[in-house]
Amino acid sequence: MSVKKTPSVWEGFKAFLMRGNVIDLAVAVVIGAAFTNIVNSLVKGIINPLVGAFGTKDLDRYSSCLQAPCKFDEKTGTVTSGIPLMWGSVLSATLSFLITAAVVYFLMVLPMSKYLARMAERKAAKEGAQEKLEETELELLKEIRDALVAQRGSGDGTR
Repeated sequence: MSVKKTPSVWEGFKAFLMRGNVIDLAVAVVIGAAFTNIVNSLVKGIINPLVGAFGTKDLDRYSSCLQAPCKFDEKTGTVTSGIPLMWGSVLSATLSFLITAAVVYFLMVLPMSKYLARMAERKAAKEGAQEKLEETELELLKEIRDALVAQRGSGDGTR
């Protein structure tokens, strides 16, 4: 009876780290954090003022009052009375998310999927050419076999 040795937690963790996925994930997180700063700057510097052309210049100041009267301290931006619903900050975050998602999709996901589809087509074409070559070789071997059988069957007495 053989006893299977189960890998230790440390060996499993080491194998996990050595797979390479962890490094890819770490790079993605770092790039994502840097990209988030770019998108947030875009929203705060360009999108918010464009939307703010119809109202206040800062989307974070858009709010509704759930329990009146809502009063804000202009210097600190804090609520002094009432219960405000700060839907402007949600709108700003939603715009940031949509811009991030659009950029990631159109600049990363879509080109990568097209590239992978192209590579799959090339692989399929290579496999099809290989199969055709194998079929041609098989047909040629069948013809040689048939010629040898015909030559033996002709009974001309030559060997």
